[in-house]
This record gives sequence, structure tokens and C-alpha cells, in this order.
Amino acid sequence: MVTVNLVTGLELAGYALGALGGALVFMEFFQEPTYVEYDPDFNGYTVDISPQEVREHTWLGRVGGFSIALGFALLFLSTFLA
Repeated sequence: MVTVNLVTGLELAGYALGALGGALVFMEFFQEPTYVEYDPDFNGYTVDISPQEVREHTWLGRVGGFSIALGFALLFLSTFLA
């Protein structure tokens, strides 16, 4: 009985971490980069890129990706414990 509850708990934790990580990565995709600025006077965007200042990913995406990986690992572990 305890093993079944443990496996079910690991599965649910894996699903929850995967869903949370997916939501964080989704939010990462819709962030406006810091080097893009909107100018309402000209109704256009300007791009000012300096290679030292460009960040490809924020901590939101990194934590989301790690949560997805951890969720898959928990689901993988619970499959072998079942």
C-alpha cells in the first residue's frame, strides 16, 4: 500500500513540475528582449545590439527547463517503481 502511494505521489509531483516548467518556458518565449525598443512616434521598433549585453535566456526559462527535466525524471522513476 505504501509503495502504491509513493509511486502515485511521484507521478503527481512529476506532472506538477512538468506543468509548472512548461508554463515558465511559455512565459519566457513572450518576453520582449532588452535590446528592442518601441518608438510610438515613428510607430516602429529599434534594435540596439551590443554582444556583451545580450542575454539569450532569463532565469525564468532556466528554472522552467530544469522543472520540466525534473518532472520527466520523476515520471521515469515512478514507472520503474510501479
